[in-house]
Amino acid sequence: MNIPIYNALRSYSDSCPTVFHMPGHKLGKGVPLSLLRDLYLMDLTEIPGLDNLYCPNGIIKEAQELAATAFGADKTFFLVNGSTCGIHAAIMSLCNPKDKLIIARDCHKSAVAGMMLSRAVPIYIKPEFNSSFGIPSIVLEKDIEKALIENPDAVGVYITRPNYYGICSDIKSISELVHSYNKVLIVDEAHGAHLKFSKKLPPSSIEYGADICIQSAHKTLPALTQGAYLHVKGNRVDIEKLKFTLSLLGTTSPSYIIMAHLDIARAVMEASGEENINRLLKEVEMLGSALSESDILRVLSVDDINGGEIDRTRVVINVSSTGKTGFEIEKILRNQYNIQVEMSDLYNVVCITTIADTHEDINRLRSAFLETADRSKNANGQGELPKELQIDAFNIPEQRVEPAAIMHRGFIRRKLYDATGCVSRTMITPYPPGIPVICPGEVISEDIVKYVIKVIEAGGVVNGVSSSLEVDVVE
Repeated sequence: MNIPIYNALRSYSDSCPTVFHMPGHKLGKGVPLSLLRDLYLMDLTEIPGLDNLYCPNGIIKEAQELAATAFGADKTFFLVNGSTCGIHAAIMSLCNPKDKLIIARDCHKSAVAGMMLSRAVPIYIKPEFNSSFGIPSIVLEKDIEKALIENPDAVGVYITRPNYYGICSDIKSISELVHSYNKVLIVDEAHGAHLKFSKKLPPSSIEYGADICIQSAHKTLPALTQGAYLHVKGNRVDIEKLKFTLSLLGTTSPSYIIMAHLDIARAVMEASGEENINRLLKEVEMLGSALSESDILRVLSVDDINGGEIDRTRVVINVSSTGKTGFEIEKILRNQYNIQVEMSDLYNVVCITTIADTHEDINRLRSAFLETADRSKNANGQGELPKELQIDAFNIPEQRVEPAAIMHRGFIRRKLYDATGCVSRTMITPYPPGIPVICPGEVISEDIVKYVIKVIEAGGVVNGVSSSLEVDVVE
């Protein structure tokens, strides 16, 4: 039958790949087999006895209360449109039009969209940048305080923690600071739903009083894609406005399969999460030690950041000394070893490990990396990538038009290399990780043009740039 999506999905899973990408159930390995059977029998709707996601008073209410207890929240909402829906709702329930929101620039594109939808005015702060790995690092408390002092009318602060590379800013200090100014703290913790379940990992932001915390269960827990949680702590959040906003943004046909697996993920982690995470951490530690013995591979560790913590289940391997980009190494792992990682960039390969991963999975990854490194060394490929590929991609461009106003402006399409000085209509975003280098309404700089072209030439994907290297700019 000509069913291209189904056929492609089955072809991939039937090839028995070793997967270090989301979703966290890893082709079902992280979910008890008895709970995976006959999924279509759970594809139901709001009939009597099955409750209603947007006004729950039965099984969904009970499941959300169980999740709130498990994650340490005062209230938890199930999201079936992914963390994106939760991020939009959090920003829209906090910000009225023209309200200022202090936001770390390493935010996901969904946060930019949330500000456009709410007509909020972003006050960007720049995270630290690790030039060795070419990645954003922690958000400093002093930079947040500077923004709070300069913008006393801001309604809140928004940070991403952990970031895509597993780097965790000092949430305790940040939370105390933000609350000392009587502001609301929103944390995009999409990559940190597992943190609560092991004392050997950085704490969850909800443990230190984040007012709203959004987590993608499907990224690091045994849950299905689009399954996420929105947690609320304390009394600074208007719960009724938040519920109303979620009901506006969420689908009116929420998936009971996704909701059931949000419930399952919580139950699995409560029952055996700590034991399995601690087992996983031992495997990851041995992996890191083995890779670090190679003189051309480097694994991101807490020593590479200043004042933050690392989620050690996130394995970030710098491959720049192989003479190859992360994009090239990713292709080698996929084509020669049937290993699919989460993402790569110019310098690094990023692997998501979860409780579903086994000793055999980790061992295959270790062997593949060491063999690839040895071949690179023997082929005289050793040597750092050219410095012109290195750019602090999170320098904050000039905001010439407010993001929300862009939605009502005319635009033209222009070649990227002719777009320097133009105002972008769209987000220009290397994907993954989905962090915009240009947001709507910002001026496209020459450095950004050069960087984006280098990423594309090196094999990366950049959303917002067409296959013919064109971008939409304001007329």
